[in-house]
Amino acid sequence: MKRRNHAIRDLIYIHLNEQDQYVMTYGIEFAEFAQTLSDSINNLLLLKHRYEHGDFNSHTMFDYVSRDKLGRLVEDDVYGYGDFCWIDFEEEEAVNELPGQTIAELLYLGHVKEHLKPPFYNYLSNRYVYLAHDDGWFNRTYYRDLNDFYRMLGEVIPGKMGQMKVEKTLLGIKKKKTYPPITRDVLLSLKPLMKEGAVLSIKDIEQNRVRIEIPIWIIGDLANMDDMYDEYEAIVKEPCEAKIVFDKKTREWKIYSR
Repeated sequence: MKRRNHAIRDLIYIHLNEQDQYVMTYGIEFAEFAQTLSDSINNLLLLKHRYEHGDFNSHTMFDYVSRDKLGRLVEDDVYGYGDFCWIDFEEEEAVNELPGQTIAELLYLGHVKEHLKPPFYNYLSNRYVYLAHDDGWFNRTYYRDLNDFYRMLGEVIPGKMGQMKVEKTLLGIKKKKTYPPITRDVLLSLKPLMKEGAVLSIKDIEQNRVRIEIPIWIIGDLANMDDMYDEYEAIVKEPCEAKIVFDKKTREWKIYSR
């Protein structure tokens, strides 16, 4: 399998499956996910990982990370784990009551990175199921409330722009540009594209004095991210389907479609 780690940060692929409440992505990493949704993430039951500082739950035989210790996990090299899969939960007492059937479903989630049945459990009160291989390369994330996905995406895109567009001040000090979050209503207008499978490219941004434009292309439903990248490279010279546009004067985001 080809590795294009250098490109993970400046290209985002999104395939939205509303019916099954998951989103397939390339280019969004656990640290970005956790930082933007930190207020809604509880304790994590680790289904597949190589994290060495978790606690052990003897009932499920899974390691877990309590909410107050998440910072250390966020800073770890989760990309280097290979598989990195987790489900969040509210109370450890509830984990200790999980039926064998549910534990089997959780094992299947971590092993196959797909669900046998909708992976939202009353025992756990989980909001998310995060299934990644080479984190940021292939991620399938389930959302109990898809508004959390739009909130996360609306912060990750401006965050990536801020990382890339480092400008020097008059004194030669490097200064990151900051951009406001993209609102849910703006991103919702991209839903038809995301349901088909869309790629948006931070590295192909075009800008002038008044605005910044991020191009978006439809490339289809792809589970193999090498194929996804090949599709992107084949289509990048073609006119894009839509653009996310930042107005520098009003500091507002809009969508322009063809």
